[in-house]
Amino acid sequence: MEFLISILSSPLLLLASILGLVTLYITTLIIYRLTFHPLAKYPGPKLAAITDIYLTYYAYRGNRHLAFHLAHEKYGSHVRIGPNTLSINTAPALKSIYGFRANVRKADFYTAFPANKHTYNVHSSIDKAQHARKRRVMSHAFSDAAIKSLERWILANVRTGCRLLAEKGVAAEGGEKGWREAWNAADWCNCKAQAMERTKMGLDVDRKDFFYHLLNAKDPETGNGFSMDELWGESNLLIIAGSDTTSTSMAATFFYLAHNTSTLQKLCHEIRTTFSDVEEIVSGPKLSGCAYLRACIDESMRMTPPVAGALPRQVLPGGIDIDGHHIPAGVDVGVPHYAIHHNADYFPRPFDFVPERWLSDPTANPLHDKLTEAHAAFCPFSIGPRGCIGKGLAYVELTVTIARVLYLFDLRLAPGSTLGAGSKDLEVGRTRATEYQIEDRFASMKDGPMLQFRPKTA
Repeated sequence: MEFLISILSSPLLLLASILGLVTLYITTLIIYRLTFHPLAKYPGPKLAAITDIYLTYYAYRGNRHLAFHLAHEKYGSHVRIGPNTLSINTAPALKSIYGFRANVRKADFYTAFPANKHTYNVHSSIDKAQHARKRRVMSHAFSDAAIKSLERWILANVRTGCRLLAEKGVAAEGGEKGWREAWNAADWCNCKAQAMERTKMGLDVDRKDFFYHLLNAKDPETGNGFSMDELWGESNLLIIAGSDTTSTSMAATFFYLAHNTSTLQKLCHEIRTTFSDVEEIVSGPKLSGCAYLRACIDESMRMTPPVAGALPRQVLPGGIDIDGHHIPAGVDVGVPHYAIHHNADYFPRPFDFVPERWLSDPTANPLHDKLTEAHAAFCPFSIGPRGCIGKGLAYVELTVTIARVLYLFDLRLAPGSTLGAGSKDLEVGRTRATEYQIEDRFASMKDGPMLQFRPKTA
């Protein structure tokens, strides 16, 4: 008692005691995390095992996806990337973690993305039952019939974008062979995608738009639709997420086509011989039959996934078995998209742009023996019950836009421009000049490429 009284009566002694207790707590926590924690047996950066500051730093720099990839390159397929986080770079883990029977829920990480102060949206909802209800309601707005009803407005925006390309400056360097002034593809894709999202959500005109479908959609199990707070949250999510992911995929596709002229020529030939008029380019069997177009888009999303990091899941009571490892409840697990998309076990020549790897014809696909493995590891939209509900709509937007642009225009990389490309002067992981660079801040930030267009010459 006298000792306690003496501490309380001396400010310096009190401060020293507090600092001592804090030091003891931190030291004990570090020892526990490095030695006794259930994830202590897994390799990984020591700082990551101690504190989440490790991954937070890379997220701040926009390099979270590179941190995952480099860690897996150094430590193997199962890496402890946080004090309570295990990153797994295998295709079987995709099904184990994100599949319909996975004993997981969305990690607490997602609570940082509330729709508004009153509710969570389908993206940020961590409760499995709540998410299932929201998804059942939203599925009406993403049905084939709903998407088809929106196509006329999608096409209107694509026509506007193509008109702007045609009207851009008479051209560079005195109009050399008809080339227009250079465009920043990221800006063009962002503006077009945002306009498309506003149109679908009915923010420009009065019609039966995407918001109309959301407003009238009902949960088939309860008969209830969304509240006004939920409608507000979902519409904000769809405008932001829909435009960002689609524009990143589109800008990446244009980047890789501009850097691979033989691929660009092959794709232009497919599109221009399949269609006799630009207005024939609409969703349907003819466009779906353009296998090389789909291969180019998929390869671009493999090389530069619009969501490049991991989508964390928290293991529920009872644990989960992944690749023969039993992971206990409370641990966060995930498969990082960029890392698995560049895993040579599934994608030989992982940093080469090879659209042919997606073709089913073995005579046209030099990597055909890996086609099944490639599909198993391909996850730009994630998979399972939490997979992107807008996947079908995204492919409609991407295929229609890219096909119409390449039907009407030749394109090339602006002479001397390296915007969007990697460089030997950049940090580790960003040195490849033929790879489109993004900043991973959960969604992606990007810039470039600088492209020139001209009316097609052949």
